[in-house]
Amino acid sequence: MSKLSLFDAMPGFRLQGTDGRVYNSEDFAEKRILIIIFSCNHCPYVQAYEERIKDIQTWYGSKGVQVVAINSNDAEQYPEDSFDEMKKRAEERKFNFIYLWDEQQEAAKSFGASATPELFVFDQKRCLVYTGKIDDNWREPERVQTKYLEDALNELLEGKVVSVPETYAVGCSIKWKN
Repeated sequence: MSKLSLFDAMPGFRLQGTDGRVYNSEDFAEKRILIIIFSCNHCPYVQAYEERIKDIQTWYGSKGVQVVAINSNDAEQYPEDSFDEMKKRAEERKFNFIYLWDEQQEAAKSFGASATPELFVFDQKRCLVYTGKIDDNWREPERVQTKYLEDALNELLEGKVVSVPETYAVGCSIKWKN
């Protein structure tokens, strides 16, 4: 499994959402920017970022940006990451972004994702323009110095090239099926 490289095309996917819909990658064609975040329920890094992810969707949604979180973890090993638990968490935490279930782990493999949370940001042509982490302090939002994702989004929305296109995703490993 190889990770997507900058400017690679976004792999296609068809996945069930916690809202009851099935989503195809083509469903987001009208969006200027698509943020794919490999996520899950149990990872403390993901949990620490949930409010910031919701804020990104709130702040940038009206500008044509869509956040899509994908859980690829093996629910047999990690029952708290099951689809039923995903639906509960999305409702309890009032997710304003799309949360998808990658039960067969095909999406994670096609993106080359290895961590949660791990971001892949695609421009209007669905070319990868940023990959990595949200910011430089997962544990203490008030102490963040560099907002990598927001900086990338602002540059893209201004028609600029992303100045820091790659960072190292910090988080839990994706829990692969045996």
